[in-house]
Amino acid sequence: MEKPDSQDNEMLLAIFKYKISLTILQEDGWYHIPVDHAPRSFQNTHWLCFYQGKVFGKEAYRVQYYGEIEGYEVVPYRELFPNLIESSKSDWLYYKVRLKELKRLDKPILSYRPRRLSFVPTTLTKFESATLINDLFNDSPLEDLMWVELKELDIKAERQWLLPIEERNYYLDFAIFCNAGFIDLETDGDAYHTQKDRIKIDNERNNQLAQKGWQVLRYNGAEIRSNMGHCVREVQNTITTLDGLSDDGLVPRVFVKEGDQVIQQLSMFESKGKYKLGNENYDSGAAVNLEK
Repeated sequence: MEKPDSQDNEMLLAIFKYKISLTILQEDGWYHIPVDHAPRSFQNTHWLCFYQGKVFGKEAYRVQYYGEIEGYEVVPYRELFPNLIESSKSDWLYYKVRLKELKRLDKPILSYRPRRLSFVPTTLTKFESATLINDLFNDSPLEDLMWVELKELDIKAERQWLLPIEERNYYLDFAIFCNAGFIDLETDGDAYHTQKDRIKIDNERNNQLAQKGWQVLRYNGAEIRSNMGHCVREVQNTITTLDGLSDDGLVPRVFVKEGDQVIQQLSMFESKGKYKLGNENYDSGAAVNLEK
């Protein structure tokens, strides 16, 4: 099934945490979302796409199913699953979302690394052109600008990376994994820096990240829009200082074939070529010849 035609409808990246969720969608045509955990934009959402968690084995860490919302209702958990034993969860409220049709992409949208995701609001336009999960995030134009640059350099950063430290959960704008440490790359709006109360919070955050081997690079909107070259060079030099990019934890390569022809390399190694980090040139490998 090809990706749908472009529309100005909103879309939500949802999660298949268990295989039963996909089975219910395939057989009964509905998916459930906890009301308390749904994003504020849910009632303006017209499409759903689904991230497959680790329980899917070789088909994990990707989006390949999607569908247009036909309608929804709010029901208690016991109504969704009447055969389950009553518990404190029985009274929890859920959106029971019905899809017009569950569709499957010819080429899945992939993740660099296994990752935990919550619901991610996105747009149908981004979904149409996405090849990576990171392409779907839609909460910051500044992040989008930086993401374009990182992809050009084949820097396999992760957007909105969840990093638990002690009893806190931090979401990093971009997490970059290196052989001798890690980089937290933050893209802040101009108004962010006028908030004096952020100084103490940022210092505490930076100190906690530093203890876990993270270096923080933070750029405001003016720097990103007007001096992106400087920002990117600083990112490159920091990667060099940390002994280059690490491939540890990347999703293993898998090939999808159509007859004798390879139609997609389902890994994060297909974008190969040379890039420069600091004063050194790195060769990330030869490109895959899909005609062989």
